Amino acid sequence: MSLHAAIAAVTDRVIERSKPTRDAYLALIRHERDSGIERPMLGCANLAHGYAGTDEDRDAMKPGTAMNIGIVTAYNDMLSAHAPYYRYPEQMKIWAREAGATAQVAGGVPAMCDGVTQGYPGMELSLFSRDTIAMSTGIALSHGMFEGAALLGICDKIVPGLLMGALRFGHLPMILIPAGPMRTGIPNKEKARVRELYAEGKATRDELLEAEIAAYHGKGTCTFYGTANSNQMMMEVMGLHMPGAAFVNPGTKLRQELTRSAVHQLARIGWKGDDYRPLGECVDEKAIVNAAIGLLATGGSTNHLIHLPAIAACAGIVIDWDDFDRLSGAVPLIARVYPNGSADVNGFEDAGGMPFVIRELIDAGLMHRDIRTVAGDDLADYGKTATLDGDTLSWVDPGESKDDTILRPASAPFSPEGGFRILAGNLGRSCIKVSAVERDRWTIEAPARVFSTQQQVQDAFKAGELDRDVVVVVRFQGPRANGMPELHKLTPPLGVLQNRGFRVALVTDGRMSGASGKVPCAIHSSPEALGGGPLGKVRDGDIIRVSAETGELVALVDPAEWAAREFAPAPAPAMGTGRELFSIMRDRANEAERGGSAMLAAMGW
Repeated sequence: MSLHAAIAAVTDRVIERSKPTRDAYLALIRHERDSGIERPMLGCANLAHGYAGTDEDRDAMKPGTAMNIGIVTAYNDMLSAHAPYYRYPEQMKIWAREAGATAQVAGGVPAMCDGVTQGYPGMELSLFSRDTIAMSTGIALSHGMFEGAALLGICDKIVPGLLMGALRFGHLPMILIPAGPMRTGIPNKEKARVRELYAEGKATRDELLEAEIAAYHGKGTCTFYGTANSNQMMMEVMGLHMPGAAFVNPGTKLRQELTRSAVHQLARIGWKGDDYRPLGECVDEKAIVNAAIGLLATGGSTNHLIHLPAIAACAGIVIDWDDFDRLSGAVPLIARVYPNGSADVNGFEDAGGMPFVIRELIDAGLMHRDIRTVAGDDLADYGKTATLDGDTLSWVDPGESKDDTILRPASAPFSPEGGFRILAGNLGRSCIKVSAVERDRWTIEAPARVFSTQQQVQDAFKAGELDRDVVVVVRFQGPRANGMPELHKLTPPLGVLQNRGFRVALVTDGRMSGASGKVPCAIHSSPEALGGGPLGKVRDGDIIRVSAETGELVALVDPAEWAAREFAPAPAPAMGTGRELFSIMRDRANEAERGGSAMLAAMGW
C-alpha cells in the first residue's frame, strides 16, 4: 500500500526543514570516514597502549585488517534493566572471534534509575544524565581504535544518550543491543491500587513495599510501557536492533542468540566489506519519522517528545511537536500496554509484539518501509518474529494478534488517532498523553491551585485542600529551573481525587514520563516558568482549560489583566545531592521541544 498522505507530508516537511543541517552532518561523517582518525593511522606507541590489555586478541589486532568492535556499556547492577549486561562483553568477544573480528570495552556510561530517584533530589539530575551519557559515549569512541560499535543500554535516558553520542561518530556501523524485560510480577493494576491506598493512609509502608517488590522483582527492564520500553520500540522501528530483539526476556537462549547475531552482523557491515552501513546514514529523516509513528501507534512515553528531537538533532535532523501532532491525526492506536491497558510488555510480546505492530503499520501505509536498517534495506524484516529452530535463529510471520485487548490490526484500532496531543494557548505549548485517559476527561475546566514543588501538592492533598474540581499547576520544574524531574509522586494523589469523582488535571513545565496514566496531564509546558514562561503568571483560583479535544491550554483570564500581571518569583536553586555540579546545564538548557539540553544549545541547536 502507498504511504499515507499525511505521513508523506510530514516526512517531506522534516526533510525540507532539515536540509542545511542534514547536509552538513553527512559531510561531517563522510569526512570522518575518509580523513578522520582510524586505527592504521595511529602511532605504534598509541596502538601499544590500546592493545596492552588484550592478551587473547593482540596478535589478531596488530595487522589492523579485521574489525575491532567497541563495546559501550551502561552496565551496573543497581539498575535491574542493565544488570544482565554483566557478562555480555566477555561473551561478545568470543562471538566476535567467531566472525573474524575482535571486541573491546571502549567505555562505560552512567545509568541512573529514575525508579530509585523518583520524588527525591537525585531526580533533578535525571534529564541531564542523558547528555552526560552522550558525552561519555563520545569519549569512549574518541580513541580511533574501532571500526564499529555495540551499544549496550535500555532505560530512560540511556538509549537516547548513547544514540546522541554515537551519531557524532556516525561513519561507524553500530547496533544497539537490549537485554530484555524482567518476567511478569504482580499485575500493574494491583500495584497501582496499593499505591493509592497508601496515599489515602489505608495501607502500611510494609504493605506498599511488598507490593512494589512483587512488581519489580528481578533482572530486566520494568514491565510497564514507560520510557525504557518505548526506547526499545523505537530502536526496532528505526531498524537499529537485530529484528525482534526488543522484548525477549534475559537469560533465555533466544536472547543470547540475538546478541550473538548482532555481533556477527557488526562484523559484516564495516567499511572494509561490501555491505557498509554507517549509523549516520541509517538514522535518516524517515527513520526519525518512524520513531514518532511508533510512539503514537503504541501509546509510548511522552519523554520522547524531548528525546527524539534531541536524537534527531545529533544527526542534523529537525523534528518538532507540530510534526507529532500532525502524525497523531493519521496514526491509529493499535496497542494497549500498561498504563494504557492491563497487559505488561510480556503480554504485549506474547500477543505479537513489535513484529505485529511493524507489519500492520507497513501494510497499512502508515510507516516507512524503505529505510536502511542494520540488518538490510527493508523494514519488513522487522515485521517477523525471532525464533529458534533448534540452535538456529530464524524469523517467521507473527500471524494474527493473540489477544485483541492488547494488539489490534490497523484496520480495527483502539482509536483512529495516536496517543498524544499538542496543546497551545496563553499558557504556552504543552503535550498530553491521552491513550489512557477516558474520553469524557479529555477536557477539564476548573480553578487552579498553584505549587512550586511535588511536596507542596502532597501536603495539600493530605490536608484535604484538593477535594474539589481542580487543575493542579506545578511550575518551576523545567530544564532551567531544576533539571525537569519527573513528577510521578503526584500520580497516586491525583488518581485518588479522580476516583472520588472530581474533575482533575495537572499542568506543569516538568515531566510525567511514559507511566502517566488516567489523569489528564499537560506536561513539558514551554516556555518554562523560569525566565518568563506563562505558568509564572497563574494565580490560585484562575480558571484553566485543558482540552485534548480542541488543543487548548489556556487561563481564562481577561487579556488586559493577564498582560499586566507580574511573574511569580522563582525559588532559589537547590543544593546538595550533586545538583550544583549540573548548574551549567540548567543555566544554558534550551526548551523541552528542542531537547532540554545545554549541550545541544551550545552546538547551535
